[in-house]
Amino acid sequence: MISRTLHALTRALSPGLRRLSHVSSGGPIEDGSDSAHLTGHASLYVHWPYCLRRCSYCNFNKYISRENNDVMMTECLRRETDALLQLSQVSCVTSVFFGGGTPSLAHPLTIAAVLETVAGRVSLSDEAEVTLEVNPTPEGKSRLEEFCVAGVNRFSIGVQSLQDEDLKILGRDHSSHQALQTIEEARRLRPGRVSVDVMFGRPEQSVESWESELSELLKVCDDHVSLYQLTLERGTQLFRRVQGGEASVPAEDVTAEMYQRARTTLHQHGFLQYEVSNFARHNAVSHHNMSYWRGRQYIGVGPGAHGRFVPLGEGGVDREARTQTLEPDVWIREVQQRGHGTRRRIRLGHLELLEEVLVMGMRMTEGINHKHWQMFSPQLGLREVFGTSAEVREFLQSGRLVLDDRGLRCSWDGLAVLDSMLPALLVELERETSRKLQSDEQRERSDPR
Repeated sequence: MISRTLHALTRALSPGLRRLSHVSSGGPIEDGSDSAHLTGHASLYVHWPYCLRRCSYCNFNKYISRENNDVMMTECLRRETDALLQLSQVSCVTSVFFGGGTPSLAHPLTIAAVLETVAGRVSLSDEAEVTLEVNPTPEGKSRLEEFCVAGVNRFSIGVQSLQDEDLKILGRDHSSHQALQTIEEARRLRPGRVSVDVMFGRPEQSVESWESELSELLKVCDDHVSLYQLTLERGTQLFRRVQGGEASVPAEDVTAEMYQRARTTLHQHGFLQYEVSNFARHNAVSHHNMSYWRGRQYIGVGPGAHGRFVPLGEGGVDREARTQTLEPDVWIREVQQRGHGTRRRIRLGHLELLEEVLVMGMRMTEGINHKHWQMFSPQLGLREVFGTSAEVREFLQSGRLVLDDRGLRCSWDGLAVLDSMLPALLVELERETSRKLQSDEQRERSDPR
């Protein structure tokens, strides 16, 4: 149960790259969370599956298109968006994220068509965050303005490295100069709403070169940075090269030092770490990703997309984990035949839902507050679940975990070992939830009425 939950969440939200578990402490980020976000609101993720080529480290759901089928993809994305919004019966989409693949290869009219479909079915505020992942090639840079016209108001730029040799090793199709040019243009068009992704733990990378590279990036970046540690994924070209001795990646203690240097450097530039791999200044957090970490509904559209929502339109009462068909050609046929390409749907029981809330919520520096937990678990509070366990008490006494009037969260030191604490927290959650259920059943049997 535990390993399945952790694996499923990782694959659903960040396949191919392992997000960091080293986080600094910070104050809570207010956003006015309330129960409306659990049923009436949702975020929307749209997956564009195509790339020009596959990076050496990547095992994402992406394909090299042999023909231009933009018109077909646009129509199917529109149709599936409409069908799933109707199925969810949400009244408001709070954010839209176009990911992939390389969604900046999509025509801007495709982006506009999807947003038009959303606005035609539910409320989509003019202020809603609409993010597009951008590959910083000359072509990607040249279309930024058109994407803005289409409705995009935030860019996430896959820089990954400012070292040209490393970009070649990673199989990227841009240069460091092109990445810097793309950042500059994106900031001109959407100042304060540009994020950059950068990767460490790359083959042959040193702590010193990483620190120098990050400092250079921070001279030109905007107000949001996402740090990722490279993970070698079985089946990828880079994995085979490392296994064959053709390349090597830094040792674990070296990548830990890289992280520490990055945290210090980012802090010096005014960035607050608000999640395990995300830093923002001027409160430029990713509202779309915050909806994931706060356990809100999200609808996944496109080949291989994941979603979590209640299918109210067909009488559903429980949240479902839904996965769309992976292969674009098969997905297209299914959407044409029945309006959507949902391949798998799993009803989330009470325990499964709480597991997701716990695993995702503990990624944030603010952790999980009591009111938020109560929305999902009104009869079993955080203190009841985690306040009596001997193992959890050890975490509390060592200062790695904090359980107080604010809620449950990791300390500075605790977040560095979050992955090692989560199994114990999940065991305790399962034990207390089962105990509560048994107690309720016994009470019902003994009730004379």
